[in-house]
Amino acid sequence: MKTKQILWGAILVLMAGTWAPARAGDAAPAASSEPAALPAAPAAQPAAAEPSRGGVFGVFEHYTVQVYAGYSFFQFHELSTLTQDSNGFNFGMVYYPAAGRFGGDGEMMVEWGTQGGRNTHFVAGMGGLRCRFGVTRGAEWWIHGLAGHSNFLPQTIYGPQGAFAYEAGGGLDISPRRGHLAYRIQADAVGTNFFGTYQYSPKVSAGIVLKF
Repeated sequence: MKTKQILWGAILVLMAGTWAPARAGDAAPAASSEPAALPAAPAAQPAAAEPSRGGVFGVFEHYTVQVYAGYSFFQFHELSTLTQDSNGFNFGMVYYPAAGRFGGDGEMMVEWGTQGGRNTHFVAGMGGLRCRFGVTRGAEWWIHGLAGHSNFLPQTIYGPQGAFAYEAGGGLDISPRRGHLAYRIQADAVGTNFFGTYQYSPKVSAGIVLKF
């Protein structure tokens, strides 16, 4: 009887050792329920800023042709003792290659006056060079020099009706707003060679400019 008790005790001890829970240190590491973290993607580099493309504003507006028409007052100094006032029209056209500073200039003036109770006519056509200076967006100063031919009627006893003519002066074009229209004022000295002598006569004009 005593022997059986010993055997049953040994069996219980062995069974207890078999079913004993594994120690924490002997347990296999539990698999993580969270997926393994992927390598972080490289941070996107900010796009290089494009260079500024703001509008480029030149000194002059991009018009290559200007056409002018206006009133003119001309004081013709025929001789040292004879001067006559005349009124008429002034026409002109200038072409600026590539809308630059220098341009080819052409002008015609037609004037009417009286002398000794008779009507007189002075006509001149000239061409030359113009140079302009930008002051603001709405104003433009310019100077020019021209040369050509002139006629004075009626025929006088002092010489032929035609003579060499030249002109030098300048003006100001004013544009109230950006566009094709401007107002002009100008003043010139007109030189001629009538009657075997030289005349230096002032002329002023005011009118409208159309730009293309």
